Amino acid sequence: MPAVFRPRRSLLYMPGSNPRALEKARDLPADGLIVDLEDAVAADAKETARAIVAAALAAGGYGSRELVLRVNPLDTPWGHADLAAAATMPIDAVLLPKVESADRVRLTVSLLEALGAPEQLAVWCMIETPLGVLAAREIAAASHRLAALVLGTSDLTKELHALATRDRLPLITSLGLVMLAARAYGLAILDGVHLDLADEEGFAFLCRQGRELGFDGKTLIHPKQIGPANLAYAPSPKEIEYSRHIIAAHAEAAAAGKSVALVDGKLIEGLHVENARRLLAVAEEIDRITSVDTPRHAV
Repeated sequence: MPAVFRPRRSLLYMPGSNPRALEKARDLPADGLIVDLEDAVAADAKETARAIVAAALAAGGYGSRELVLRVNPLDTPWGHADLAAAATMPIDAVLLPKVESADRVRLTVSLLEALGAPEQLAVWCMIETPLGVLAAREIAAASHRLAALVLGTSDLTKELHALATRDRLPLITSLGLVMLAARAYGLAILDGVHLDLADEEGFAFLCRQGRELGFDGKTLIHPKQIGPANLAYAPSPKEIEYSRHIIAAHAEAAAAGKSVALVDGKLIEGLHVENARRLLAVAEEIDRITSVDTPRHAV
């Protein structure tokens, strides 16, 4: 997919079988919504959920929020019908669960195109098994439609037989491998969910850790997590000020024929300026969408 930046600080999972939740989601300050037809929907409600989602999305009212549909795997009774519906829905991306090979991505893309999916419809892949982690590089390179990798950290922890520690040290290798694959191929990457809604301190820690590791944002399971995630993954006023400072200092140095500048005792090179410009672009886009969508009154 063409590299078009958009903020993905907060992506909230929404159960596709709950029309009331889909209605309320129109006023939530999340950057995006992942409407779920898979884990959040019981087997006997899959067909009904697909119809509920189609009606809700057709009604619109979601502003500039990124809309993603998590479908059931192709090897289930509902996978092909989910893709057929996704090809006609007003969504930004299809999220594939438990992707473990590039072949699965290519097959899905071929089906979507045969079903008449618009060119701008992106594909996102969930990486939530050891095999998926080991195949992340090939998955990331599988299709021009691929736009993001999403960590399924709960399933991954289970599959690794790891302990769910606060610092996530048992997952660091896996997170790093998927991060490398995403960045090598210019994809967005989203961190997994935090299941303990009462653990606000732990959630804040994971948001900080995720941003430090390089994630673009976090997937969420409850609206109360949106505000902290938006705050953690947005550039702070201090970061914005410092970025402007080093851009100006480097420009002044360049005008004097120097390739580096000294700011607060630190050498500033072109790579620092590039990163500063990226950070300012993120901040500007967040400001833009906040002003465009009236309900987005909280960050």
